[in-house]
Amino acid sequence: MWRTRVGYAGGTTNDPIYRRIGDHTECFQVDFDPAAVSYDDLLQLFWSNHDPTRPAHSRQYASIVLAHDESQLSRAHASRDRLESVLQRPIITRIERLDRFYLAEDYHQKYRLRSSAPVMREFQAMYTNDSDFVESSAAARINGYLDGGGSCTRLESEISEFGLSPEASRYVRSHCR
Repeated sequence: MWRTRVGYAGGTTNDPIYRRIGDHTECFQVDFDPAAVSYDDLLQLFWSNHDPTRPAHSRQYASIVLAHDESQLSRAHASRDRLESVLQRPIITRIERLDRFYLAEDYHQKYRLRSSAPVMREFQAMYTNDSDFVESSAAARINGYLDGGGSCTRLESEISEFGLSPEASRYVRSHCR
């Protein structure tokens, strides 16, 4: 993955913010290299990390797939149909074409990384501009590792590329599963 960002989408309210989200759903956007990971693999990961048959208590926290084009939309529907056939229960996850993605406030971006002071201090030195930090592939990768995503083997193969001190690298390694 090149970049991840959190935000709001799927609704009609203009310029939503966390305290005034309107009819949008909190979501995240992933930019990825299709030569490294397929859209179908990302859909499989999405379906396997939550219960798509359980209703959300509000639209803000609903399960949703927002497709960027007709191919993604068709593949999302097909993956849902296959899973529904296996589960033998209706899947309530919404699947729609993305109209617009609104970036969430800065304090929501790279949440795990922002909560990890020894590593965040180093990223603040690397990225004095918060929008550059949010757009950073390195910040996205480290945020994922700090949240328990990714393999320890993969982390070891790329940790030297992030420009972290030995102390920060140890901290990230300690969160590897």
